[in-house]
Amino acid sequence: MNLRPFKFLFFLFLAQLVHAQNIGNISGVVKNDKNEALVGATVTVVKVQTEALIKAAFTDANGAFEFEKLPLDSCKVTVSFVGMNKYVSELLVLRDTQRSLVLPTIVLAENANTLNEVKVTAKKMFVEQRIDRTVINPDALIGNAGVTSLEVLEKAPGVMVDVNGNISLKGKGGVVVFIDDKPTYLAAADLAGYLRSIPSGTIETIEIMTNPPAKYDAAGNAGVINIKLKKNIAKGFNGSLNLAYGQGRFMRTNNSLTFNYRINKFNFFSNLSINQNNSYQDLTIWRRYFTPTGELASSFTQNSYIRPESGGNNLKLGFDFYATKKTTLGFVVSGFRNPSVRHLTNNAQVNNEQNVLLGLVEAENPTNILFKNGSINFNLTHQLKVKGSEISANIDNIAYNSDVSQVLTNSNLQPDRTFLNQSILESFLPSRIHIKAAKIDFVTPIAAGGRFETGVKSSVVRTENIADFFDVKGQNRVPNYEFSNNFEYDENINAAYVNYSRDFKKLSVQAGLRLENTNIEGNQLGNKLTKDSTFSRRYNSLFPTFYLAYRFDSTATHQMAFSIGRRIDRPNYKDLNPFTYPIDKFTYYGGNPFLQPTFAFNVQLSHTYKNFLTTALEYSRADNVITETNEQRGNIYYGRPGNLAKQIAYGISINGTFTPFKWWTIQVYTAVMNNSFESIVYGQILDESRPYWVLMPTNQFQINNKWSAELAGNYQSRVLSGQFLVIPIWSMRAGVSKKIWGDKGTIKLNVSDLLYTNQIGGDIRNIANSSANWYSYLDTRVATFSFSYRFNKGQNLRVRPSGSSDTEQKRVKA
Repeated sequence: MNLRPFKFLFFLFLAQLVHAQNIGNISGVVKNDKNEALVGATVTVVKVQTEALIKAAFTDANGAFEFEKLPLDSCKVTVSFVGMNKYVSELLVLRDTQRSLVLPTIVLAENANTLNEVKVTAKKMFVEQRIDRTVINPDALIGNAGVTSLEVLEKAPGVMVDVNGNISLKGKGGVVVFIDDKPTYLAAADLAGYLRSIPSGTIETIEIMTNPPAKYDAAGNAGVINIKLKKNIAKGFNGSLNLAYGQGRFMRTNNSLTFNYRINKFNFFSNLSINQNNSYQDLTIWRRYFTPTGELASSFTQNSYIRPESGGNNLKLGFDFYATKKTTLGFVVSGFRNPSVRHLTNNAQVNNEQNVLLGLVEAENPTNILFKNGSINFNLTHQLKVKGSEISANIDNIAYNSDVSQVLTNSNLQPDRTFLNQSILESFLPSRIHIKAAKIDFVTPIAAGGRFETGVKSSVVRTENIADFFDVKGQNRVPNYEFSNNFEYDENINAAYVNYSRDFKKLSVQAGLRLENTNIEGNQLGNKLTKDSTFSRRYNSLFPTFYLAYRFDSTATHQMAFSIGRRIDRPNYKDLNPFTYPIDKFTYYGGNPFLQPTFAFNVQLSHTYKNFLTTALEYSRADNVITETNEQRGNIYYGRPGNLAKQIAYGISINGTFTPFKWWTIQVYTAVMNNSFESIVYGQILDESRPYWVLMPTNQFQINNKWSAELAGNYQSRVLSGQFLVIPIWSMRAGVSKKIWGDKGTIKLNVSDLLYTNQIGGDIRNIANSSANWYSYLDTRVATFSFSYRFNKGQNLRVRPSGSSDTEQKRVKA
């Protein structure tokens, strides 16, 4: 085992212990004139001469606040709260002889003259940049009203979502998606279906991390996307209601209700959503087959019309119990029930080398899917005697059940449409996944203003996938052992991490190291045609992370940041299943038990100007990249996950927010990246490098206090991804919004893909003696009307994270 990263962390930690710096602390408590703690009051520390901001924070559940790592200097403390008079302290001085100040209780009085007149409005920025992540505020865009979380991700800077719901980040696959700091454990179509069942109205923020800290699981070679749902934990009864109806060619509706009730030492919270999303895909595929000498042998054209009708029902219930001032216990139960139906019709024709029609194939493949999930989480947070020290624990028990039934009917016709024969293949595909995970985290301040974190985690995953296929002949159903199989998979991952961070006067440093131990076993049970097969793997991996931020001046006009980290992308559970199944008569898809994990290094260097313009240089190298691969055998296309030897991605991105006028705000993300791949794919050499360009401008117009409008768009040039080369796509969207009912309600109307240009297609290359390309028409132009209403009353508290299952759910493929 390489101990160099451990040595680096040890010497860095030791250096901070012996190198005392000029830093101090200020703490206090804020109450109202009824002697009640004010929760969520804004507290700032400012310089005396210039009133420049030094630090800011919110008061906690007890009305308390604390600032650490303050420079030894003169300052003042200000406290503000809606409807209360502002508090400004007298001159405070931190010096060597008095490094810690505890202020007397601060009492804010109600401002009777302005309480009924003043309306405080805070406009959220769509994008916020932090040292280790980019934070997206979906509510900042009108175009995000009434849509699904997957559609919200499509508008996030650097995120791309393809027609099948596969998510990539800055041109790289292998993205892990979290919900409330817990992984979804889902992959590809299942993850897309789940995200389509989460309405945008339930999302608080989206965090994008290309180099997550060591506290997070190392899974996801491209990074982590963490979707945080709304959780209001104010005193009394509070919540919000979101209703939306959209109409494209087909309808969709996304509705949600969030509420909480906090009384005494208990806080109860809930999130409910009911959705229905109907759409279509009109897909045409062209394939050409060649002789070994390169002459055209035959061609194939297939049109598939796919009509998915996806329902979604999600429920989350939980409570926090504030047992003492230092101890909080939590319990969360959640689940979803997502029924869906997919209607698919195929029409294919086969031509000879002279383009003469040889035959026709017509197919139908109706599919019924019921995808269910249930999870239970227990969590505990305890503040230790040492100020700023905290220990937390999480236990998760999660189950996924998927039941799929389909009937594939193929009819063969002569060129004149004379019926030849027909085959019917029925299938029943139940899948069960059970996940148990537990973790403990500890954080404490250490000498000289540093912060030390450490923790351990263990997860156990058990999956069972059954595929029962039957050939139907008249009234008889005969088992089809070519496709039938039973696959069992067990996985255990154990992890431990350490993380150290410290803020100097102009410099911020964070370094971490994570160790993960992986143990997997797979077992495909045989049948009359197929023998049993098993595989097992065990390996240990180290994942270092390092962040550095430098502020050139006290006002942070110019900031530089650097980050580097190592990541892993493990195969999805079902992808390791060696069995193959038919999508249609000419296309089969299967798993790959020989898949190796992807390992990647991600590096970023960025510059931020006045917190509104960030320019970043990025580089990434990934080995054994897991991606879809394709090969041709006879007249059948086989698709399966495979490893590409190497991918290198690099480029520059710019993210900025500009205000030409008070009523006009422009948010722009643009990037020029280069993707290159090197590998041997089924005997074919893949060695190609291509640049691509992304542009995502958003114009926001504040017409008056009630009305606002939005005009936005996106453009993506041709993109290389393994064997796939995707054509350029672009779109425009527009929306208007009006506040009603004393600004507690909002109605919005937005239209996506105004010119119906967001249609995707491309080429599939590097296939022996064959070429292929495709084009899809999608239901992308949708007019959505939404209504939201919030009934907020009380004082916001700090949201506590819960969940120990940090990556396992992302890899479920039911």
